[in-house]
Amino acid sequence: MKNLEISAPTKKRLLYLLKILEKSESISITSSRIEEETGWSRDTVRKDISALGGLGSANGYETEHLSSAIRKALGLDKRRRLCIVGLGRLGSAYLNFGALNSSEFELAAGFDTNVNRVEILSSPVPLYPAYKMSEIIERLSINIGLLCVPEAQAQSAAEKLIRSGICGIVNFAPVVLKTPPSIAVRNVFVIDELRTLAAFL
Repeated sequence: MKNLEISAPTKKRLLYLLKILEKSESISITSSRIEEETGWSRDTVRKDISALGGLGSANGYETEHLSSAIRKALGLDKRRRLCIVGLGRLGSAYLNFGALNSSEFELAAGFDTNVNRVEILSSPVPLYPAYKMSEIIERLSINIGLLCVPEAQAQSAAEKLIRSGICGIVNFAPVVLKTPPSIAVRNVFVIDELRTLAAFL
């Protein structure tokens, strides 16, 4: 099943379901149990899982099999390399983000326009000046970028990432990037998230 054949809402639910499955210690899980865990209707659960192919049985779904099917359908069954652009406080913090080591992502490089910062920062991954971005991204087959630069630099940095061959960007700058439709972008704005949270308090 190709990633593009699954609707965006279904992808979001499947990603959430994957987290539940990864924490589960049960061999199997039923649609009723998923309904209890998520609040989604059983019909929605069955419809989402049907997009993965025939996985069900009278006793529910095999946890390991369902988890594997979700990973494959969403392209999470292969390791992806990523880089960090902007090695200030936020970017340098992600250099030592240990959770990446146990995920399907590999942090392969860090970039910054400040050459001195690149030289003095202690990092478990190689660091490079920003002018080497195209060369390194191509050589290391990096396809995801974490954009940790100030707002004023975000658009130009994103454009450089795209020219270098990046397919997806996680943007931490408080600005909406102008990118081609072929580039996947996730905007992570802390103030927006806090506002959303406050609206539900």
